[in-house]
Amino acid sequence: MDSSFCGTTTTTAYINGVKSTIFSITPKVILLLLLFTTCPQITPCRAQAASVSLPQDEVEVLHAIAKELNKKDWNYSDPCSNIPTVDAPHADQYHNNISCNCSFPANECHVDGIFLTGQDLDGVLPPSLAKLPFLKNVDLGKNHLSGSIPREWASTKLEFLVVSVNNLSGSIPAHLGNITTLSKLAMESNLFSGLVPLEFGKLVHLENLFLSANNLTGELPVTLANLTNLKELRISSNNFTGRIPDFFQNWKLLQKLEMQASGFEGPIPSSLSILYNLTELRISDLDGESSDFPDLENMKDMQRLMLRSCNIRGTVPEYISAMENLKILDLSFNRLEGTIPNFGNLMSLDTIYLTSNLLTGLIPDWIKSRDSRYQIDLSYNNFSEISVPPTCRETFNLFQSFSRQNNSILSKCLSSCLKEHYSLHINCGGKQTTIANIKYEGDEDPGGAAKFVHNDMANWGFSSTGDFWDVWSTQDDYIARNVSVLRMNSSELYTTARQSPLSLTYYARCLANGNYTVTLRFAEIVLRNNISYFGVGRRMFDVYIQGKLELKDFNIEMEAHGVDKEVMVVRKAVVNSNTLEIRFKWTGKGTTNVPKRGVYGSLISAISVESDFKPPEESKKFVYFVSGGVSVLCLIFITLGILWWKGYFGGKTSREEVLRGMDLQTGLFTFKQIKVATNNFDIANKLGEGGFGAVYKGVLLDGTLIAVKQLSSKSKQGNREFVNELGMISALEHPNLVKLHGCCVEGKQLVLVYEYMENNSLALSLFEKGPAEGNLKLDWPTRQKICLGIAKGLAFLHEESTLKIVHRDIKASNILLDRDLNPKISDFGLAKLDEEENTHISTRVAGTIGYMAPEYALWGYLTDKADVYSFGIVALELAAGIKNVKFCEDEDYVCLLDWALVLQQKGKLLELVDRMLGSKFGKQEAARMIKVGLLCTNPSPALRPAMSAVVSMLKGRTVIHELIKGTSVYGDPLRYEALGNQFDEITNQCVSEVEVESLGYSWDATGMGSSSTSTHDL
Repeated sequence: MDSSFCGTTTTTAYINGVKSTIFSITPKVILLLLLFTTCPQITPCRAQAASVSLPQDEVEVLHAIAKELNKKDWNYSDPCSNIPTVDAPHADQYHNNISCNCSFPANECHVDGIFLTGQDLDGVLPPSLAKLPFLKNVDLGKNHLSGSIPREWASTKLEFLVVSVNNLSGSIPAHLGNITTLSKLAMESNLFSGLVPLEFGKLVHLENLFLSANNLTGELPVTLANLTNLKELRISSNNFTGRIPDFFQNWKLLQKLEMQASGFEGPIPSSLSILYNLTELRISDLDGESSDFPDLENMKDMQRLMLRSCNIRGTVPEYISAMENLKILDLSFNRLEGTIPNFGNLMSLDTIYLTSNLLTGLIPDWIKSRDSRYQIDLSYNNFSEISVPPTCRETFNLFQSFSRQNNSILSKCLSSCLKEHYSLHINCGGKQTTIANIKYEGDEDPGGAAKFVHNDMANWGFSSTGDFWDVWSTQDDYIARNVSVLRMNSSELYTTARQSPLSLTYYARCLANGNYTVTLRFAEIVLRNNISYFGVGRRMFDVYIQGKLELKDFNIEMEAHGVDKEVMVVRKAVVNSNTLEIRFKWTGKGTTNVPKRGVYGSLISAISVESDFKPPEESKKFVYFVSGGVSVLCLIFITLGILWWKGYFGGKTSREEVLRGMDLQTGLFTFKQIKVATNNFDIANKLGEGGFGAVYKGVLLDGTLIAVKQLSSKSKQGNREFVNELGMISALEHPNLVKLHGCCVEGKQLVLVYEYMENNSLALSLFEKGPAEGNLKLDWPTRQKICLGIAKGLAFLHEESTLKIVHRDIKASNILLDRDLNPKISDFGLAKLDEEENTHISTRVAGTIGYMAPEYALWGYLTDKADVYSFGIVALELAAGIKNVKFCEDEDYVCLLDWALVLQQKGKLLELVDRMLGSKFGKQEAARMIKVGLLCTNPSPALRPAMSAVVSMLKGRTVIHELIKGTSVYGDPLRYEALGNQFDEITNQCVSEVEVESLGYSWDATGMGSSSTSTHDL
């Protein structure tokens, strides 16, 4: 066999043992073409045949095929020569070749391969192909063919079939399964719909199956388990339903698996671990249940690993360090927590995406030591501030990667704000230009795969994450340029656009707080809508403003009704921390190989941000200052005299003074914004009322739901608790802590603005078991999730946050539940910094009877172990569905904890489990939760575990060391007697709570009752 690629007139090869003459192409090139032209720039040399002939009937078949394809440039006098009759310019993806097998007697040839790609053929798939008896290889990709697969093809003996990147539609016909000789089948980037045929199970010789970027639905047929020779499977960007199929164990030869945005739901099945030969795994954008990190430990040959947006929880596994050939690791947009393992030995690992997780701790030195050859993106995490590198690197993105909110935009790389801004206009990817007297700032930085772009002279920048898979990404790929004449108004804004293969976030900083109008300008300047394979591409992406999803599966061409046409999207946004963020995110949908591989992702042409309020005029402020100077001085002296006469000097500092003197890391709302959000505190929006004041449901202009707590004028709430709450929670951000959006301090108005929690408090769902509307029935998996979430939140407060905080009032009514029943710790009014050198409270002891640790209640000894004790009580309540201090099971027991201790000694712990669950709970998991609860409530704080250890125990990763205690809840009679006085005041029920005010966002079990936290000062 002649292995040369060019420079010969005739190439001789043996295909399946038969001598063949293949003009202009070698078997290796055939393979390249059939593998979907991964090297489109290579054009085979033409070869001229010596005296060979093609039977006339096959020549006539080629005539028929050309007519069906609408192809006009074949040389029918010598088809095997591949010399066209029309010399026309060709696209990069153009291939025009016929391969002929000329090993038959008398130099007779037969067509065994047709390769017609990138020609914009606009006919149909030719039924006449079935009349070529020796045909084995067909590639008709990158055209504009319509219709479906002809029934006549079922009789062929095809081995390679490519019809990708066309306009084919309808259901995939079942008769395609009759071509049992197929080893390669590619149908991606079409409009096929319906189910994958059961008959595909007959394609037992299939090695490569590409079905991505169609509209396929339903579940994959179980007959695909018969494809035991499968080596590569691509099923991305479809509308499949149900869970990921669990028959991976049959595909032991599989080397590449791609299912991005396939429509399937999680979790990732455990059978994936059997695929030892995988070198590339891409799974992304799974809906449904969360899952632990899949077991990939035996995949030693892995080179490219993507598990993106798969709702994976837990930690990043250390066994990845054994994947010595790993080059790309993308674990972005999950719920991974803990620290980053040491992958310093993987020098070939040049691309790492851990974007948008819950990672904590220090940024490892092995990452910080990598040079600019490595692309590393750690944006949107909760790393410790002290590990921030001293400078910002081009290929090391740390945008919003730290736990403290005021450092969330790399404060060390940005200069301080000198003044507030009220507008911003950006020509994305283009030069500075002026449109209608508005100057659009230039945005010509090339961007990159892991890049944080900032400008000390400007008040904006962007974070770019992701590279284009299947191609070698360069900086030129991140800015798109128009390919035709633009005729719309303001065309200067659309000649370029910034594009991103994963996540692109523009941020504006130093903005004045208030309401803004955001205008996003789009135009599709890459894909076409003509009769061409450029016209079969589909681009879809999501858009978020201030973290809220505004556009889902946004398709520019569809919205603009064509390409090279502008479409403007206008949205309202609220700025309450001087920062605005706009994120564009590709979620795996649409085509990725039109007009060539690596063309996909978001595309934005220009951004405008304008305040909805009038900026102050500097000149007028100066005039007002000069002209009113004397009057102001006189007024000051008069006011000071009155205050002195009334004895106010040396008195308490007002709330306004205290708050405005603090560096609060939260937003400040105007009272007007609050009134608009709550419809002027409409009674219909009232959620509850307590000693602190009323709680209202509200909606900001951008659609964000909020809970607004307004301080009552009759409240005895002091500055201390209010300032404490703001100071604590504004500096914290964690998925299991309630988010404080901001506050309002205007005159006598004092308002807190929290995120709205759809499912109220855990106490309401757990203890109110009647038929009242809104009461939830918490099944066992949900209770487990809630217990683990609370533990993670406390572990963050105690061990992971920059501020080490003791909450002091952990209880079920201070645990709020969001829409998905994820728990969030609320009410930081009693929280204190954990000061190891000062563990005794010198002023007052505060908390809730039944939840306070004995050493704290008796002697004021406060450490984070007081929260551990409270958590133990909540864990027992979750298991039992009974409130600790309202336990009336037996008069011999003081409380739920006392009963649990008795059951522990009797070896009957599972009798504690809520009877409403029946038998629908895991006995092992229930025993684990109860044992953890008892361990946390040990009378000795030294014997209680740290919350990080509790998290590990609840996950079943750490053995629980049981400590058998006496049945007295406080360890000995003296301790119990010391607390007796506190219970004397409680009558007419087993045990009750005494309430004083706190300002936490929660309400009682009625859903319309007190919004205050139940606390008691000892």
